[in-house]
Amino acid sequence: MDGGVTVITNPTVNVRLTSTLSSFEVQRRFNRGISIAEFKQKLEMLVGVSASSMDLELFSTSDKFLQKLDENEALLGSYPVDDDCRIHVIDRSGAQKGEFTDLSKVEKFEISDDAYEKRTESVRSFMKKQRIGRFNEEEVAKKEAELAAREAEEKTAADAIAVGNRCQVQVSGQPTKLGTVMYVGTADFKPGYWVGIKYDEPMGKHDGSVKGKRYFECENKYGGFVKPLSVIVGDFPEEDFGLDEM
Repeated sequence: MDGGVTVITNPTVNVRLTSTLSSFEVQRRFNRGISIAEFKQKLEMLVGVSASSMDLELFSTSDKFLQKLDENEALLGSYPVDDDCRIHVIDRSGAQKGEFTDLSKVEKFEISDDAYEKRTESVRSFMKKQRIGRFNEEEVAKKEAELAAREAEEKTAADAIAVGNRCQVQVSGQPTKLGTVMYVGTADFKPGYWVGIKYDEPMGKHDGSVKGKRYFECENKYGGFVKPLSVIVGDFPEEDFGLDEM
């Protein structure tokens, strides 16, 4: 042995990549034995910059500028490129950042509904052939009948409820609540019939106003809207919670 020291270097290096065309940073591992020219070719697909229009700058792990990688025949490993160093790709073609990701600049393909209807390989054509969704006439008719029956049932239930009725509200997954009917009818926030309730306790969601429209008056958190089928009208006296007792 001659007493010399042999330094073994990892044949690959993990670097951070940034470019003038993107605000994103990516990490990739490369072989130190490739030339800068080969390295640029690999970067083309990663950053969208042509190798012939590419300048490379090397930064330390703390993002301090070190030097340019400007010798195409030199090996990547001949530069002080360590794990987590950053290599910044500069595009000399004049392209702007985000140019290749800004969809507002992409010309959109448009087709009329009549022309699309005549296509035989479209999604709509496939759904028709397979009788999927709205193209399944039996399923659509069944759902429409169920909806109509549900609406009729809700209207019948709503007609049996009057403002001022004492009631019990039973909604699946929620505790039973007692209150007074303050509103019955349709509403702007959702279709169908609704019953507005002033609860005996602060178990509601609002003060009788929803999305800027007032339907009735009550204290905040005492008001709520439920479907008519969740309301049972009856002799439900208001509970005395002893709030006036000492």
